[in-house]
Amino acid sequence: MFIDREEELALLEERLRSGKTQFIVIYGRRRVGKTTLILEFLRRHGGVYLLARETSEAENLERFSLRLAEYFNDSFLKKNPLRSWDAFFEYISTKAEKPLIVAIDEFPYLVKGNKALPSILQEYWEMRLSKGKIFLIISGSSVSMMERLLGYKSPLYGRRTAQLKLKPLDFFNAREFLPKYPLEDFVRVYGILGGTPAYLLEFSDEKSIEENLKGYFRVDSFLYGDALFVLREELDEPRNYFAIMEAIARGKTTLGEITNDTGLERATVGKYLSVLIDLDLVRRELPVTASRKSRKGRYYIADNYFAFWFRYVYPNADMIESGNGELLVDAVMADIDHYTGGVFEGVAKEFLLRLNKHGELPFKFTKIGRWWHKGEEIDLVALNEREKKALFVEVKWKELKEKEARGILKDLERKAELVGLEEWEKYYGLVAKRVEGKGELREEGWQVWDLRDFERLISSKAQL
Repeated sequence: MFIDREEELALLEERLRSGKTQFIVIYGRRRVGKTTLILEFLRRHGGVYLLARETSEAENLERFSLRLAEYFNDSFLKKNPLRSWDAFFEYISTKAEKPLIVAIDEFPYLVKGNKALPSILQEYWEMRLSKGKIFLIISGSSVSMMERLLGYKSPLYGRRTAQLKLKPLDFFNAREFLPKYPLEDFVRVYGILGGTPAYLLEFSDEKSIEENLKGYFRVDSFLYGDALFVLREELDEPRNYFAIMEAIARGKTTLGEITNDTGLERATVGKYLSVLIDLDLVRRELPVTASRKSRKGRYYIADNYFAFWFRYVYPNADMIESGNGELLVDAVMADIDHYTGGVFEGVAKEFLLRLNKHGELPFKFTKIGRWWHKGEEIDLVALNEREKKALFVEVKWKELKEKEARGILKDLERKAELVGLEEWEKYYGLVAKRVEGKGELREEGWQVWDLRDFERLISSKAQL
């Protein structure tokens, strides 16, 4: 099942068409779809796929030799496997006199087995491979290790010709995995699973959310166990990181709140938050009009799967471990719409970004985010600073009567004056689950959308 990744594939294919030697690094968190992207590229253009395992160097070399022997129909290599990375790169170099795509997946496993491997690759790249016709891809799931391999102190620094950091799919592409759910239910599911393909495949849209959650809340469930697996792979001191992420999941979003909730030192929390941000596990948001140096930052878990896991699963692990996970389902479903309210703000932002791309807004914005100050908050503010135009939007995970919608928009006008954008051209909008009288409100000049407009966007993408 290959969904989305058109931009990433287009980049790889553009590099291939250039005819130049390429050294491309693809990385991103586990389960995000790196291998599927690489295999789709190889399916279209041919090449050798080599998957590293967390095993001995000799075994990986033997397996790679077998794959190369099969690809090149080399009976000698099949009987006499390569015994060193020097021999491996020497062999690849001789074959790269003609155009050749080679993809080495989970490269960090090889580095664990031989710390000198980046230096060996550097030498062969400079002396042989870069002068041939190779299209080399290395990939890895350990974000921290891959970024060290790309860093200034690494022998591979400056050798890559391109890099791709894969992130989870957005709401509209994730929708393609579970198309039978009513869109309202899929918003809830997206809040539970996020956009990681492997997680989306664990749910069935032939079952209710409750039925799927019963499968999730089991000790042998992939969805239950994978959060621990991914985080322990990336983090050296998981206990403190877990405490911070659990605090954020409970709504503690400022540095002070997180510090008080965890009992950790403020400087320690700041250090750990920096690591979590680098790993794309946490994001820091500022009011959209604030400078980057502002101290008004708020912290949020960046991926819905981890936000849900730390809010509902991690604090109730004892219930799941004791085989009583089904008892958790009712409690989660009773709170799910409260949780989904925050998720829907993110989905609404993705929706506006798509409208902006297609030119379906009153102006093209260049910046979008939340705004808050002294207890007042606006869910989304989109700005074009050059043209001095602003769109203020409230997001409500509710079905609204026309009177309610009108009241929200009128209050939004009041709050917008507090932002301080004098002499700007201002527009006011509302995104909700459903809005009664949407047409009449639009005729009066308000920007109003609900899930029916999301459906239209999804259906127009499907037709393309």
